[in-house]
Amino acid sequence: MALWDRFKESASQMQTQLMAKKNDLKSGAFRDASMAMCALVAAADGTVDPSERQRVAQLISANEVLQNFPADDLRRRFEENLDKLTADFAFGKVGILQEIAKARKKPAEARAVVQIGIVIGGADGDFDKDERAVVREACYALDLPPHEFDL
Repeated sequence: MALWDRFKESASQMQTQLMAKKNDLKSGAFRDASMAMCALVAAADGTVDPSERQRVAQLISANEVLQNFPADDLRRRFEENLDKLTADFAFGKVGILQEIAKARKKPAEARAVVQIGIVIGGADGDFDKDERAVVREACYALDLPPHEFDL
């Protein structure tokens, strides 16, 4: 099986796992960490072009697990996180990883945040090395072993 096919299958399985936990993923910490993760993945290469911003925003609004939260609230949090990263990527990333780390108290939520990062990162058909690297860093912030997610 080609690497991309394996990745698509893995991302699909992650989305299925997220759906199974949907009713448990309603905390503010999960919401905030998920939006921070989405912004971090969108800006993984240090830049965010308008089309990428729009694409990730659409993925957020279409993700059934995230529909536990008001769409306009999610979008505002996502945009705020992106603004931090575009203003000063290195400094913004520190704050974003701290936001993500707040989900580590609940292992199921922490894993779901990583899974959302992988699903968002691979949605364009290319989970590139920069996206993999930031999701790996988020794993460390969440006290999760990256190899658990093939990172």
